[in-house]
Amino acid sequence: MWRRILAILRARNREFYRDRAGLSWNIAMPVLMVFGFAFVFRSEPEDLFKVGVLTEHQEIAAEASPLLATRHIRFIPFDDAQTAVAKVERHQIDLLLDPRGAPRYWINVHSARGYLVERLLQAAYAGHGEPHPQRQTVSGRALRYVDWVLPGVLAMNIMFSSLWGVGYVIVRYRKNGVLRRLRATPLSAFEFLTAQVISRLAVVLTATLVVYVGADLVLDFVMRGSWLALMLVYATGSLCLISVGLIIAARLRTEELADGVLNLLSWPMLLLSGVWFSMEGTNPAAQLISRLLPLTHLVDAAREVMVDGAGVAQVLPEITLLGGMGLVLLLTAAWLFRWD
Repeated sequence: MWRRILAILRARNREFYRDRAGLSWNIAMPVLMVFGFAFVFRSEPEDLFKVGVLTEHQEIAAEASPLLATRHIRFIPFDDAQTAVAKVERHQIDLLLDPRGAPRYWINVHSARGYLVERLLQAAYAGHGEPHPQRQTVSGRALRYVDWVLPGVLAMNIMFSSLWGVGYVIVRYRKNGVLRRLRATPLSAFEFLTAQVISRLAVVLTATLVVYVGADLVLDFVMRGSWLALMLVYATGSLCLISVGLIIAARLRTEELADGVLNLLSWPMLLLSGVWFSMEGTNPAAQLISRLLPLTHLVDAAREVMVDGAGVAQVLPEITLLGGMGLVLLLTAAWLFRWD
């Protein structure tokens, strides 16, 4: 019995290490993830509070307010008071300070962190002998982490379903000879890929709708923006990511290599696109790379609609970008596509 087990064990091990693509991926993937997290996150201690500062410039003058000399507070510049006050209402920043002219500040009366920052503000002005800024109070429901993360989770589900739903499947068709038989028909590469896009788009959007409705029934998350804008964002984002999967499937012949390449594309997007955490305060180079990824624009636009209450006009640049990228990638995939 043990001889037979050892024979199968040796055969399986040889099959594994002879598959160089799969072997390389199993070794490289953990290393890439470790270096990726080390690259994205800084080693400096994280700031304890977030304070918005109204200013006409992106740089905040340290002499504008005694509070600005306080360490371990991240000061975020804002040029629009309405946008900044909305963030105070949603607990996204702990306090908003306007040091210009007669200084004033806004605080959410239900925010525990805001209470602590207000005490620091009062102590800073008292220590300099300056009159305290005028106090403005706001209130609002705290933005829970689930409210913030849900748009990204839906986008992540779209990404995985789009990439593997077409990229992996078409490579399997090629390996099993299905594409070779289709080549004998009048069907063109563009027609075949267009049908794949439409089919996967219907599946992805239906699955996203089911997840959205189910999550809303259980979690009662916020939805402040336009339903039409959200639908357009997810539709164009799905089109773009499906087209990325088609690019991967255009030439590859083995499912193992396709799986590795799809992982190589999906994990950086998952890490750098702001799905699980905000990219604010991360490595500037990581933030620059994230702007090149389609998933970043999908997550940002969906979050802008659901959390910030944006309409179609506000997210039209992201919708146009995602739709344009999807069309260009689809045409490129049709040009690169090989039946065998």
